[in-house]
Amino acid sequence: MSQKYKFLNQDGLYFVSFSTVFWIDVFTRTEYRDILISSFKFCQKEKDLNVYAYCIMTNHVHMIISTRERPLSDIFRDMKQFTAKRILKAIDENPQESRKKWMLNSFGYAGRKSSSNEIYQFWQHSNHPIEITDAKMMRQKLDYIHNNPVVAGFVQYPQDWLYSSAKNYLTDELPVLEVILLE
Repeated sequence: MSQKYKFLNQDGLYFVSFSTVFWIDVFTRTEYRDILISSFKFCQKEKDLNVYAYCIMTNHVHMIISTRERPLSDIFRDMKQFTAKRILKAIDENPQESRKKWMLNSFGYAGRKSSSNEIYQFWQHSNHPIEITDAKMMRQKLDYIHNNPVVAGFVQYPQDWLYSSAKNYLTDELPVLEVILLE
């Protein structure tokens, strides 16, 4: 793996993106998005994760993060592993999931093709962490994250997307996930 896609500076602030295999639109259901949010909250409280911005789209997530102490690569590995297992179980047990067979077959196919998985692969392996090195880059990444649902045509304004930190930055409404506001 290229050095530019690793968490090299543990004191750094990072923009990360991670996606489901085959870009499968899993996060169209609240139940699956809520598993991610619960995991983020747990990692904030128990695993030293600082979250400054996030946006959960239908098949990928963008975040700006740092760590208080534990290595970001360890936090991310554990979070992705945990959420994959929980979401796959939720898909399998959801009687309303009309795409259940297709999704599980797709995740199974990806798992069989990967030497690092036993049965299923839910997340693509890479996180593409990019260290944020200055205020201009931070503003660009923050705007990119918050405008993702607008550009995709899901909402007119960033703060209208429920599963995004745009609400934290642009409104006084109670957010889905608390974040540390960037200056």
